[in-house]
Amino acid sequence: MRNYGAGRDALLDAAVRVVARGGLRRLTYRAVAEEAGVTHGLVVHHFGSRDALIEEALAHAVRSSMNSSALEPGTGSVADFSAGLADMVESGPDLQAFQYELMLEARRRSELMPHLRGLYEEYFDAARRELSQMLGRPVDRGLYRLIFAALEGLVLHQLVFGEPEVTEEALARLRTMIQQLAEEPDGA
Repeated sequence: MRNYGAGRDALLDAAVRVVARGGLRRLTYRAVAEEAGVTHGLVVHHFGSRDALIEEALAHAVRSSMNSSALEPGTGSVADFSAGLADMVESGPDLQAFQYELMLEARRRSELMPHLRGLYEEYFDAARRELSQMLGRPVDRGLYRLIFAALEGLVLHQLVFGEPEVTEEALARLRTMIQQLAEEPDGA
């Protein structure tokens, strides 16, 4: 048995790994307990229901991803935008795979959608704030969702195909496009 610790975050990390490797259908108290090296009862004690475990694991994944993504460095510099994205995928592939698994499962289980949507709003807001700062003006929903979709697609491609160098090349092109938007005098 592995021993990743018995704390709540360690259990959530274990849940993320279980889902990343086997999909949401493999997420059980027993699977999480085995992955974390703890008792089944401890997982039950911390979460009470499988749905609570899923919701908290999703929130944990988004928080962890936001903390490591550099989506919002806050510098206002286009050169800093999403710096380290390829490294984030390399260092935490299970975290990224977990989020994609949950997105697909939300299509099949509508009760997950409000939680997923609410948590993804954090990503969208971070992209909106950072783009507004880089461009020196408010940005519309279409633009920040487009930029976020590009980033999310790059993460998915790197997760599936590897090729962090391709991710970096694409990010360089994306930054060039953002810089061109920043230089437009009328903000069009």
